[in-house]
Amino acid sequence: MKALKHFGTITKHKILVMKECFRVGLYRQGLLHDLSKYSWTEFRVGCKYYQGNRSPNNAEREDKGFSSAWLHHKGRNKHHYEYWIDYGLDGSPELTGMKMPVRYVVEMFLDRIAASKVYKGDLYKDSNPLEYYLNGKAGDLMHPESRELLEKLLRMLAEQGEEKTYRYIRREVLKKRR
Repeated sequence: MKALKHFGTITKHKILVMKECFRVGLYRQGLLHDLSKYSWTEFRVGCKYYQGNRSPNNAEREDKGFSSAWLHHKGRNKHHYEYWIDYGLDGSPELTGMKMPVRYVVEMFLDRIAASKVYKGDLYKDSNPLEYYLNGKAGDLMHPESRELLEKLLRMLAEQGEEKTYRYIRREVLKKRR
């Protein structure tokens, strides 16, 4: 039963992100978003630790001290800032966040909206993705420009809503990359 519920949750999330990506013109990313969640490495963990109200990766992390599913996932999905962590360009042995292509920052933003909608359900508000971001540990290693854009979009969503934020993304944010 957990397998079916987990499948339903990740599929609902994937479809929501796809729709949101399509709204801003990121068709390929919408279609390909989070396909690794269906791989056995990630799917079996999701089934084992499924709870329905939060990511199973958090439960695996609490149980084992790490999440094998998350380590697999972040290394295959460019919309996670953790994918972009590497050694600095200055030759330093320190790990640092590399600047993300804008389209992946936008996908990360849309991913946070969809996750909030899935887990909050009818209680979802446009401020939830920003609240989740501010309460989390996101960003210490995120490149400053990538973080600035993500935070700008999250704040715009919370203050001005989806329509205005998505219009801004289409007309200003993604327009610059063409």
